[in-house]
Amino acid sequence: MSRIGKKPVTLPSGVTANVSGQTVEVKGPKGVRSFTATDDVTIAIDGGAVTVTPRGKSKRARQQWGMSRTMVQNLVTGVTTGFKRELEIQGVGYRAQVQGTVLKLNLGYSHDVDFQTPDGVTIIAPKQTEIVVEGIDQQLVGETAAKIREWRAPEPYKGKGIRYKNEYIFRKEGKKK
Repeated sequence: MSRIGKKPVTLPSGVTANVSGQTVEVKGPKGVRSFTATDDVTIAIDGGAVTVTPRGKSKRARQQWGMSRTMVQNLVTGVTTGFKRELEIQGVGYRAQVQGTVLKLNLGYSHDVDFQTPDGVTIIAPKQTEIVVEGIDQQLVGETAAKIREWRAPEPYKGKGIRYKNEYIFRKEGKKK
């Protein structure tokens, strides 16, 4: 029995869900999101909750059970509160600023890095050394944050670069004389 899969996903007030076949569509204050489950699970709405049950006892059905329930929960979370990833920039002269839909990064290269914000994601820079990526799609928010971090990942000697907030960077000792 999946401990995650057997829990129903409760729908908070202001959120509606529709099931048509294997597709779940969730509408909330922040937008509309949908997910199409595999044929190994059955999705139903019981009162104010969405339940996911496996079809059969195969290993694949049990795998899809917990994953599908988590995907539906992420839809509900996305349309109610949204997802957020915070990044910090460390290094002398490293800074970020948002101009319209473009994130301008100064990362020690001979040129500025212009990062175009994808649709469905908003990027804000409250300080020159902080970047906040927000949206209703968890996968897109995480992918966007990872692409920004990729421009200058933190290095282990001085810790310079773009890191996730509260990320621990294993530090190395420099060369000895």
